[in-house]
Amino acid sequence: MSTSVSRGGTTLEERWQQFFRWGPYGLLTVATLLAAVWASAEDAAMDGPETAAAGALTGAALALQLWWTAHQRGLPAAVRVPGEGGACARPVPVTLVPGAPSPASTGYFLLRTALAFALTWLNPFFAVYASVGYFDAVHLLPARPALARTGLLVVALTMAGSQSGGLPPGSALQWIAFGGLFALNAGLAIGLAHLGTKEAEKAAERAATIAELARTNARLEQALAENAVLQDQLVLQAREAGVEDERRRLAAEIHDTIAQGLTGVIAQLQAADARTDPAHARVHLRRAADLARHSLSEARRSVQNLSPVALEHDTLPEALKKTVTDWSERTGITARFTVTGTEEPLHDEVASTLLRIAQEALANAERHSGASRAGVTLSYMGDEVTLDVRDDGTGFDPAAVPSRSGTGGFGLDGMRARAERLAGSLVSETEPGQGTAISARVPLARHE
Repeated sequence: MSTSVSRGGTTLEERWQQFFRWGPYGLLTVATLLAAVWASAEDAAMDGPETAAAGALTGAALALQLWWTAHQRGLPAAVRVPGEGGACARPVPVTLVPGAPSPASTGYFLLRTALAFALTWLNPFFAVYASVGYFDAVHLLPARPALARTGLLVVALTMAGSQSGGLPPGSALQWIAFGGLFALNAGLAIGLAHLGTKEAEKAAERAATIAELARTNARLEQALAENAVLQDQLVLQAREAGVEDERRRLAAEIHDTIAQGLTGVIAQLQAADARTDPAHARVHLRRAADLARHSLSEARRSVQNLSPVALEHDTLPEALKKTVTDWSERTGITARFTVTGTEEPLHDEVASTLLRIAQEALANAERHSGASRAGVTLSYMGDEVTLDVRDDGTGFDPAAVPSRSGTGGFGLDGMRARAERLAGSLVSETEPGQGTAISARVPLARHE
């Protein structure tokens, strides 16, 4: 018979431990008292030799229990976990039975069972003491199913003899009763032991599953910690890449606008200084002032583009509409902004990237295309968002334009890098005399 309990020293465990430690003493005491009361009856009194033999056997049983208790104090606690087909010795952290199967435990069980059988032969009430074998046969006998069952059958034989009126049976009817009671006791003992075995197997499986889950959770926690470190590294690398992109963009802005404007200012001032006619000199000075104002405007725009101020209070469509309107008024180029699809709240990085691509594309159209019309379209397409910038300018031959990504320029390479950083793409369609169309496509990541 096996009992499964959980870890942690529960009350049930403690009670079982107390029973296996002190139960045999209590049962022997009860059996002795009942036998003494029965023996004192005039019609059932044992004769002198039987009484002496019962007393000697009772003393031997008590001495055996005292020896076993002393022997157990020096041994570590363990539990017998039944295995497939019968009992098998296996220490587990849960404690029910002191000690583990050993030659000493086998000898103790055999001597105790023999003494209980002999006492029951003398007086049926000593079967009370024999009944303890039902509880600890599986734990005390070696890990072989046949031995455990044999021990249970001997206990069942003793119990059946007591229940049928004593050993040996004195009549045919008593023999019939003895046979039926033995079959009943043996069936119950082996059946309950089998159920206990199965329950212990399930308990062991549950314990193994819990242990495996604990190991899996530990591995998952370790993986999560490693992923957190990797994520921090990726965020840092992305931030550094963004800073580098901004540096390249600002370098291109300064080179293409402010530096060129300052060069023009110097040229106009030199031309004015070379003129002797005050009227012509004033023309060059006025041009120098206009170039300086334009350069200042470009410098302010570059500073503002460090962080998309236009998106602080407006959505991307509103910011793009204002950008297109301001660009059209400043350049004199007719421009129109269009939104298609259902508007979605975009992640800040997506909105900022598309706004900057639009600003750069319009700046390129202003500087290089000679266009008279331009159009900007923002399209929400399910799980993607697309930005298209078109103009009717002179266009260019893509094969004739060298990549400037290696020299710090921005242009198409920079816009394409911005889109690809968001797992998107950017394509341009142009040819000389046919205008230019730029299309940026990025995943639609919603605002957190």
